[in-house]
Amino acid sequence: MRVGAPIPTQAVSALLGSGERLNRGLGGGVLPGQGRHLCCPLWQKSGELVAVKVFNTASYMRPREVQVREFEVLRKLNHQNIVKLFAVEETGGSRQKVLVMEYCSSGSLLSVLESPENAFGLPEDEFLVVLRCVVAGMNHLRENGIVHRDIKPGNIMRLLGEEGQSIYKLTDFGAARELDDDEKFISVYGTEEYLHPDMYERAVLRKPQQKAFGVAVDLWSIGVTLYHAATGSLPFVPFGGPRRNKEIMYRITTEKPAGAIAGTQRRENGPLEWSYSLPITCRLSSGLQSQLVPILANILEVEQAKCWGFDQFFAETSDILQRVIVHVFSLSEAVLHHVYIHGHNTIAIFLEAVYEQTNVAPQHQEYLFEGHLCVLEPNLSAQHIAHTTASSPLTLFSMASETPKGLAFRDPALDIPKFVPKVDLQADYNTAKGVLGAGYQALRLAQALLAGQELMLRGLHWFVEILQATCRRTLEVTRMALLFLSSSLGTDRFSNGAGTPEIQELKRATELRSQLRTLAGVLSRCSHNITETQMSLSSLSSELVKNRDQHPEDSVLSGQDVPYLQTVQEIPGEASLYVGHLPQHGLPSTAMSVPGI
Repeated sequence: MRVGAPIPTQAVSALLGSGERLNRGLGGGVLPGQGRHLCCPLWQKSGELVAVKVFNTASYMRPREVQVREFEVLRKLNHQNIVKLFAVEETGGSRQKVLVMEYCSSGSLLSVLESPENAFGLPEDEFLVVLRCVVAGMNHLRENGIVHRDIKPGNIMRLLGEEGQSIYKLTDFGAARELDDDEKFISVYGTEEYLHPDMYERAVLRKPQQKAFGVAVDLWSIGVTLYHAATGSLPFVPFGGPRRNKEIMYRITTEKPAGAIAGTQRRENGPLEWSYSLPITCRLSSGLQSQLVPILANILEVEQAKCWGFDQFFAETSDILQRVIVHVFSLSEAVLHHVYIHGHNTIAIFLEAVYEQTNVAPQHQEYLFEGHLCVLEPNLSAQHIAHTTASSPLTLFSMASETPKGLAFRDPALDIPKFVPKVDLQADYNTAKGVLGAGYQALRLAQALLAGQELMLRGLHWFVEILQATCRRTLEVTRMALLFLSSSLGTDRFSNGAGTPEIQELKRATELRSQLRTLAGVLSRCSHNITETQMSLSSLSSELVKNRDQHPEDSVLSGQDVPYLQTVQEIPGEASLYVGHLPQHGLPSTAMSVPGI
């Protein structure tokens, strides 16, 4: 049987029967009165697995134009980041309609975020995939004049591509409708944590108001969803949670200052606290955060007149997605930075971006790449920068005396939940999940420190090798100068052209010989010092090699400890790690230029 062929009546009837029983657990995030449904996988005779969306009785009691709206919207859409509709079928004597849709085998973005591994948000690579897919899917909706009205992680499905990469797709268009940019609607749909405050006021607080809503309500939901994906938590959290303290939830979203991207209330009747940046536990690099935060601030704007439109949102997010990442490891900080730049930018712009993240001024930045000095000419295109990876970054060092920012982190022990001494299955589950999430965070911190140690040892080894080469060249020049001086000092007699000595000339020669002897002594001591420095550098180089060879093959690095994460002992406070300063030695003026890859 081909995909889209009629579904066996007995199979759909079985789904309908189970739907009434299972629906209670599936509609918890949906507003009262909104049609609930059940999606189940079903094998076709062709061997392809599809999803069958079956509606409950309440859904079929809605006006017919509302029922068919989802069918019509899905038929209009055709995009790789939107779940495909294969067929609309009827079954049973009641001729109830079911949707045969593309099956996404890897759950939803919400299920990904619910994994303890992602308790503090997605890793940067996966977040960028989510951003790219959501932006592309939403762009297709706007091109077709569709407003979704229920954007949330649970309505963004995930499947794996042929090469194992994640593909995210928008789904559940039960609340969607056609709406142009300048049109408004008054009906209320959505999930309350992701609702625009104006809709929240009427739908959740049940306050009468005559406001009409536009397509910007999707932008608010996208902002909350992206914050959730980046941090693992919701941006607006009253004391007791969004579902238990609805009035404060509304206050947080409506009283939010311009530029703030999150608000919390930490104690009952306590003050509201605002955040203008992502939390320190966020797994995104500071380079990506600096690009993302302004977008969140401008779409999480309650006043529709101040909120960005979709055109600006698409422009700014596309700007991020079109950038390339240059990996820069700062020796003075022991921190790996991600610098987001465009290929058409100049290297001068890249150097300024590095300065913003490391506090090392452009004129003081020196770079190593794969053991060689790397000269970056400010006027050249950034395309001339070597291709980098996390394991093969540009290594940054500086001759200037600057205070490094260091690797700042929050102690994972602070995020271990307190154990409640009572039998409560849900509380026990949440506690175990919180402990495991903190364990994963501790694991990632350990991995980052060990990776930083390896890059630090490698960078210092290269630095020492360059100093050794400098010493060798300086020693050669010094020895040549000493030979020249020795031959000059060996000349005992000065005479004029006629062979008659001149007293004035003889006096000048004596002074010159004295100066040459002094210079010879200085050069001799310099040669001795250089030799000693060479020996010290050789010893240091050997020690660095020894440390690298003894780098522990810790099972943490290979992930073998993941199933066995244990509770981390609680240590209060936040910490910043600062790893040593580079020695203030000079480097040769010549350097190798590394071509772009």
